[in-house]
Amino acid sequence: MFDRDIYSDLQHRLITNDFDHGEKLRAEQLKRDYGCSASTVREALFRLSTEGLVDFQEQRGFRVPEKSAAVLAELTHIRILLEGEGTVLSIRQGGVAWEARLTAAHHQLSHIEKRIHASEDPTDLVPLWFQAELEFHQTLISACDSATLKAMHVQVYRRFRQQLMIADRSFDFISKNIQHHHAIMVAALDGNEDLTRQKIHDHLARHLGGAFSAQAAQRFKSSAM
Repeated sequence: MFDRDIYSDLQHRLITNDFDHGEKLRAEQLKRDYGCSASTVREALFRLSTEGLVDFQEQRGFRVPEKSAAVLAELTHIRILLEGEGTVLSIRQGGVAWEARLTAAHHQLSHIEKRIHASEDPTDLVPLWFQAELEFHQTLISACDSATLKAMHVQVYRRFRQQLMIADRSFDFISKNIQHHHAIMVAALDGNEDLTRQKIHDHLARHLGGAFSAQAAQRFKSSAM
């Protein structure tokens, strides 16, 4: 029987460093964690495997996906395309209400990032940052009027975040993040579509690696024309 609370909690744990990359997800252990049947856990894991957050193979069972530079680069490129297109559509269609939501989402994220930047141990701020960062990027595309684009974005975002669930906890990127998020917001509020696409690309470009980086840059230029 499907249990949405167990599914949601597992989904959250899978993208916030509660499991290691490549770790086997044992239904017997998880059923004890949640006080439910093994079949309930398996149903949640099967659903999560359709989202790419869990790998499933016959005879091997369920595992957390391995960390992969190639997968991260691909997910990053897709994020750039989806967020660029979604934000441009929001600029055209969102109006004052969307601008107000974007300003509020940025204010919350900026406040948390500045506190992280000033903190020697930002551990307690990590859950707040995860949520605020997602909300900011979701708000960028929230007025695009495409349920399909938004659904694809959140699925890609979760897989992207899972790939970075360990690396991002060092927060050595946070000062640039503060600048990048502000630049994206300003460009979007100014209605500058080309600059907004470019700032979104610049924000995520550090995750594009090697040959894929050059290929993705060319695709970005083509998609923006």
